[in-house]
Amino acid sequence: MVEQALQTNDPPGPTSGISSQPPSAQTAPWTPHTVLSTLPDIPTPHTSSPLPFLHILSRLKTTKREGWRRFGIAHGESIADHMYRMSILTMLAPASLTSRLNIPRCTQMALVHDMAESLVGDITPVDGVLKAEKSRRETATMSYLCGDLLGKVGGGVAGEEMRAVWQEYEDGETLEARFVHDVDKMELLLQMMEYERAAQ
Repeated sequence: MVEQALQTNDPPGPTSGISSQPPSAQTAPWTPHTVLSTLPDIPTPHTSSPLPFLHILSRLKTTKREGWRRFGIAHGESIADHMYRMSILTMLAPASLTSRLNIPRCTQMALVHDMAESLVGDITPVDGVLKAEKSRRETATMSYLCGDLLGKVGGGVAGEEMRAVWQEYEDGETLEARFVHDVDKMELLLQMMEYERAAQ
């Protein structure tokens, strides 16, 4: 499956970075299997090996952030690029915040907050997908990733923890979740400045 993935350095095609068909082209409600059925190698669920999960995560490295593509940035950052720098930003929090926050939890949150986009894709507000539907798709994907693919890996503990951290971010009620939401915006602004500089 990794060999079949869209490569970051290849010239992008008209559908590069898009994990599924647009909503108008679908006849049945979206499920993770909507995308899985299009893959050359469908991951084997319910095994004790983390490899099927890790192979799905490779899609985060090759799927471009859709918002930048709309501005004509063809070779923009991937979803994994975005989450990586977010995780580093959490580790650079000033002392005034580290005394009140669980920073390792924040770093975990930054690393998993967009994990569902490995199958859902990077849905933006202009894609015509309602917020509730986007949330439903992401929730179903996280249940698949953390349950079906990680449920038997190490007793399922890591999968349950990833799912809980992701849900905490989605709920946005803890100090850590609010901080990581802010870091998400900060990373976006950093990337915007870099694209502006590169394009002069």
